[in-house]
Amino acid sequence: MALTTLTARVDQKDKVKFDEFCSDVGLNTSIAINLFVKAVLREKRIPFDIAQSQDPFYSESNLNYIKKSVKEVKEGKGKSHELIEVKDE
Repeated sequence: MALTTLTARVDQKDKVKFDEFCSDVGLNTSIAINLFVKAVLREKRIPFDIAQSQDPFYSESNLNYIKKSVKEVKEGKGKSHELIEVKDE
């Protein structure tokens, strides 16, 4: 099998930590990257979840709370309050 070189740019501190991790588990960087490549090809996907961190305001539990609160207000279960403005110091 013919080999080729794969070049990637990573933060220097990340590379040092990655090299240390690989060494700790008995691998070298090249073998670890080859394991990743083989897993992608075998599974036909990135072999771990990739997710964008989400603003907690839009979390499912908070949106459910807001919907419940809106429903309660529409049913007349809410209270009105005067807006109190606070000046920045």
